[in-house]
Formats: sequence, structure tokens, C-alpha cells
Amino acid sequence: MVRSVTSFGRSGLSDWLIQRVSGVILLAYFLCIGASIAGGVDYLSWRDMFEGTAMRVFTLLAILSLAAHAWIGMWAVSTDYMTERLMGTKGNVLRVAFQIACSLVIFVYVIWGVQILWG
Repeated sequence: MVRSVTSFGRSGLSDWLIQRVSGVILLAYFLCIGASIAGGVDYLSWRDMFEGTAMRVFTLLAILSLAAHAWIGMWAVSTDYMTERLMGTKGNVLRVAFQIACSLVIFVYVIWGVQILWG
């Protein structure tokens, strides 16, 4: 079995499972946020909601799920469309550069989100 170094879960099945679980977590989070703002929300109630540890942990879980979901999606697209076969000999270099750039952006967003959440 060939294993790709840039794969998140090291196999197609684990990547698929991470993608689905992270999607469910994101759906639950956005439904929770949507239900919170559907009845109208002001700054004080919004602040009080996010001061609770449970909401902060749920938000952190959503941030990490979004990062994992984005990484796997980006990896799948880049390995499918940025290959040497389709883009010539520079395809692999372009793909790896794209993956490094995306991973840095995702990392910065996760750190930024954690700082906002817990700072």
C-alpha cells in the first residue's frame, strides 16, 4: 500500500471519516449559532454565551473541524488536479507549494481563532 506524506489521515478511509465527522460537527455548530441569533441577539447576550466554557470548547472543536475539513478538501483537489500528468513537469512542485501555502494559512487561522477564543 502506498501512503502519501501529505494525506491527513494516512488512508482514504480515515480521511473520509474525518471529513464526514468534521462536517457533522460544523453543521451542529452552525445550527447552534443560527438558533442563537434567530431570536435576536445583542452584544451582552452574545458575550455571555461565549464566556461559558462549554461554548468555548464547542467553538474550538468547530475551528479544529474546519481546519481538518479544509485540509482534506484542499489535499484532494490538489492531488487530483495539480499533477505532473496534467500540468507538465512543474505540476508536483506547484502542488507541493500550494499545499504548503494552504497548510500555513490553515495553521495561522487556527492559531488566530484560538487566540480570539481564549485570549
